Amino acid sequence: MMWWIAAGWPLLLVASLMASGVVPRSTAERLRDRVSRFGWLAVVPAGILCVTADPETVTVPWMLLGTSVALDDIARPLLAMAVVLYGLALSFIPRSGTERPALLSGLVMVCFVANAGVFAAADLITFYLCFTAMSFAGYGLVVHSGSGSARRAGRIYLVMTVLGEGAVLSAMVLVARAGGMRLSESAAAVAASPDRDLIIGLLLVGFGVKAGTVPLHVWLPLAHPAAPTPASAVLSGAMIKAGLVGWLRFLPFGESEVGWGTAFVALALLGGFLAVPVGLLQDDPKVILAYSSISQMGFLAALVGVALAMPEVAPACAIAAVIYAVHHGLAKGVLFLGVQMWDVERWRRWPVAVLMALAGLSVIGAPLTSGYVAKYGAKEAVGAATFPASGGIALAEVLPWVGLGSTLLLARFAVVMWRRDRAPSPTPVTRDTAWASAAVVPVAAVGWLAASHEPLSSRPGWFDPGTWWAQGWPLLAGLALAVAAALTARRPRWNDSRIAHPHGDVVPPGDVVTLEERLVRSAGKGLRAIVHRLERLAAGVRSRLAPPVSLVAAVGRAQRSLGAWEVSGAVLLILIAVAIGWAAVNGGAT
Repeated sequence: MMWWIAAGWPLLLVASLMASGVVPRSTAERLRDRVSRFGWLAVVPAGILCVTADPETVTVPWMLLGTSVALDDIARPLLAMAVVLYGLALSFIPRSGTERPALLSGLVMVCFVANAGVFAAADLITFYLCFTAMSFAGYGLVVHSGSGSARRAGRIYLVMTVLGEGAVLSAMVLVARAGGMRLSESAAAVAASPDRDLIIGLLLVGFGVKAGTVPLHVWLPLAHPAAPTPASAVLSGAMIKAGLVGWLRFLPFGESEVGWGTAFVALALLGGFLAVPVGLLQDDPKVILAYSSISQMGFLAALVGVALAMPEVAPACAIAAVIYAVHHGLAKGVLFLGVQMWDVERWRRWPVAVLMALAGLSVIGAPLTSGYVAKYGAKEAVGAATFPASGGIALAEVLPWVGLGSTLLLARFAVVMWRRDRAPSPTPVTRDTAWASAAVVPVAAVGWLAASHEPLSSRPGWFDPGTWWAQGWPLLAGLALAVAAALTARRPRWNDSRIAHPHGDVVPPGDVVTLEERLVRSAGKGLRAIVHRLERLAAGVRSRLAPPVSLVAAVGRAQRSLGAWEVSGAVLLILIAVAIGWAAVNGGAT
């Protein structure tokens, strides 16, 4: 029963918003205002479900081909993270300054139900339909403002989504043909399938689009600044984790796929490191956070690659990836919503800055934060795994450098935020307290989650000096580099430098896609010039040729001649005479 309430209650609120169009205007306005103000209540039943539901699979035989859901070790913590993040986002919508807040609330609720379905699905059909519904509902979040930049971001988001959906659908068909209709059986079905390599490649591309894997990441830096801030929070915090869940559900971790594992790790590290310099050249805080998410998802993809290449550490890597996803989703949600807190909320600068700094330190993995637990567990999970392209260097020694990049990105984020103007206004104390709690509580929640999965998951000593140094040196090195860069940029010789004082124009948001757009526009201009030249050449040739005999005109003249009664009568008499002659000659033969 609680499953029905958890899925049906948000959809009922969405239906009430849709029905408001057929009631009197004053009633409709009150209804939309109430749903928008109290939209966060839509996630409460799902939150209760996280606490009370048994891990057994619940099946509805008459729905589709037999819809089934379950809260296992992957689904339950991710659903709990989504409940917190979507609830906060819904509570921020009424004062986000966006037009049509009720419509935005409805879209976020639809995304929540579909996102929760991706996490909790236990069969292939339910997973795919929820994944598709979430992806296309996300388009509404991106284009909600209706601005030119939002429409452009929406077009690119839609193109990448269709590309990813095509790959995912093709993979699902092959998995179903191999007998993997139940998600608990899907990985084994992929491993035994003769199309195993094709399926893994499709899964890498299809779920890589959603997870922001380089070079499929281009929609992220465009969608985040275009979408309203609460929508950006759920896009970066929860929706991109659907790609991770797809990998964890379908990839054959029980087999040694060294080649594919190396490909995952290579793309993961490529995104983890290349996102840093591009993000540092931006001046929009949400774009910087988007590139930070690309870098952090690279960290997660590296865990997936190790699990794929080394079956013996796959269970530990999978649990470490889930714990890291919960930590990252909450921390990044606090940072995105913190942009709105900074811009329009009534709090003074210092408490907002302290709480956002705490969330930023968590993303970096500083001691005594949720990132401290999550990153330690991830490094312990990969163990002695090496990355061949690095000359055999242990991957556990490479991953901390992602934290160095995160420090630089978040230092740039802090500088950009501090320069923004503020227009504080009264806001609900309860909602503000919930946001502040989301910046502090995850350290206990993530620590408990890691402890509940021992011995697969490893926890650091909270006050161990060696661990503090191993986790803290990326923060110290990053801060030192950030201070050095700031001092250098203040020198007069660098006043006009677009690198020292970036404005997001050296490498525009979306990076690769911007170059692709330029190439397409150039190719289009060239093709149009060729077509116009051919048209002029053809016109010249036609003008030099004598008018040909028109078959259509000849037929028309024949019809007009036959239309005269004298001619038609003569033709009729001839036909009658021929028929009589034929009958006379052949009549005796019958």
